Amino acid sequence: MKPEVRIVEVGPRDGLQNEKGVVPTSLKADFIRALWGSGVGEVESTSFVSPKAVPQMADAAELILDLGERAAETMVLVPNQRGLDRALECGAKRIALFTAASDAFAEKNIGMTVEQSLAVFRELVAQFRARVPNGYVRGYVSTVVECPFTGWVMPEKVAKVVEAFSAMHVDDISLGETLGVAVPDEVAAVARAVERVAAVESITWHFHDTRGTALANVFAVLERGYRSFDSSAGGLGGCPFAPGAGGNVATEDLVYALERAGFRTGIDLTLLARASLPVLQAVGSPVRSRAQQASLASVCG
Repeated sequence: MKPEVRIVEVGPRDGLQNEKGVVPTSLKADFIRALWGSGVGEVESTSFVSPKAVPQMADAAELILDLGERAAETMVLVPNQRGLDRALECGAKRIALFTAASDAFAEKNIGMTVEQSLAVFRELVAQFRARVPNGYVRGYVSTVVECPFTGWVMPEKVAKVVEAFSAMHVDDISLGETLGVAVPDEVAAVARAVERVAAVESITWHFHDTRGTALANVFAVLERGYRSFDSSAGGLGGCPFAPGAGGNVATEDLVYALERAGFRTGIDLTLLARASLPVLQAVGSPVRSRAQQASLASVCG
């Protein structure tokens, strides 16, 4: 049997948060339903962040309501106590907490140093576990290779944050190559440091494709035994706090490359290629993913 790879779809949250054109709530909900329909099993739907900081996420509560009972299946980002309270009011059962390996980036993004954020998160995780015993918690570690404000990040710093999240007993730790600048050797260096403090199975990789190296980095860590990746349908995204960062690796490109290489994703590429089209149109973006372009051309032909 082909080895299975887990794909976490982050387009509705991480993908859309950097798009200037505000997408209607109903269209976001349709997008998520289309992703589910293509076989995507895990979706990060929204963020309970300040609307002033990220206007695209101002409708988080409305989106959860629109999604109905299945909303609890999605993951939502909670940056602080207020975010957690709002998420719990909406019935969230899967949450994500976001920090970085760089103090400068963490302060710019969430208004805290890395250590301050981890102290806050310990309390938030404890509260969440008490109120949602069977809930799911993800810890995001951004800028694992380079920070847009201070440059190269030592792999040992990444490992230190991973170790802190592991001590909180989170279910999943996502390592974000936020700027999309890394090449496989750099990613391997991060992996080696992280493997000294955490199991491969507890890690998800989150690559941006600013310079076209995301898939190369995916295969570099696949060779090390990693089997979990974040991606964004249509290659949507970037980062509002990382000037110049390109979109996430496109889910279509990731699915095509993995399936072609003999891995199993459980996702229908034809249906996936169609899922993001209304959203791309709403934000005024052309189709960015090569695999999406090819799949759509094949269907049309």
